[in-house]
Amino acid sequence: MINLNGKVAVVTGGARGIGKGICEVLSEQGADIAILDILEQEGNQTASEIAGKNRKAVFYKCDVASKEQVDKNISQIIKDFGHIDILVNDAGFDKIELFLKLDPSWWDKIIDLNYKHFIYTNHAVLPHMVERKSGRIVNIGSDAGRGGSTGEAVYSGAKGAVIAFTKTIAREFARFQVTSNCVCPGPTITPMTIAQRDEEFAGKINKAVEGAIPLRRLGQPRDIAYAVAFLASEEAGYITGQVLSVSGGLTMF
Repeated sequence: MINLNGKVAVVTGGARGIGKGICEVLSEQGADIAILDILEQEGNQTASEIAGKNRKAVFYKCDVASKEQVDKNISQIIKDFGHIDILVNDAGFDKIELFLKLDPSWWDKIIDLNYKHFIYTNHAVLPHMVERKSGRIVNIGSDAGRGGSTGEAVYSGAKGAVIAFTKTIAREFARFQVTSNCVCPGPTITPMTIAQRDEEFAGKINKAVEGAIPLRRLGQPRDIAYAVAFLASEEAGYITGQVLSVSGGLTMF
């Protein structure tokens, strides 16, 4: 069993879906949890459920696409918890549509949530980790950012940027004993992917992808969360700058 006792983890997008699964698993391994999300009701519910299992968990309402809000909330978390050991960036958004049919009004939202927010949180947390000479950063990417994905041109580009960003942070901060790794989920059951089933094009794409998974099932949030927990642990202290696919064998890069 991974031991995260005494660790404090910040999880963006932790209110629901993969982020909630990550919060649950990290707390089960002993970590206290700070949730950054814009979904207030669901965020408070997740924090309450974790706190009910004798772990400290606090929800912070935050638009992670705003650097000002990220900076403010990270400072407050350090005051409330005393320190930050683990940063998991999970918050994201996707709009599945062929590139020339995707309205440009979606571009900024996709890039802001799937890439720029990673820049903001890393920039806010890294000085603290450097000072402590210790830290684990796990960025949630996507195999769409490794091999491309029909209907996800802008999303794929943003996730590709996350992968390259993760590796550069790993190189720059290794001397401070801060590791930076990327977990790339395959198709996973979340509120967002469930909603996509009702969209004609997105539903067709998702159904085709599901049929191609060698393990013959969609991922669950906890499937992703266990990989995150390992990379956040002391056992993974000699792993940095790596990309791990959790996709049921759909991709084998």
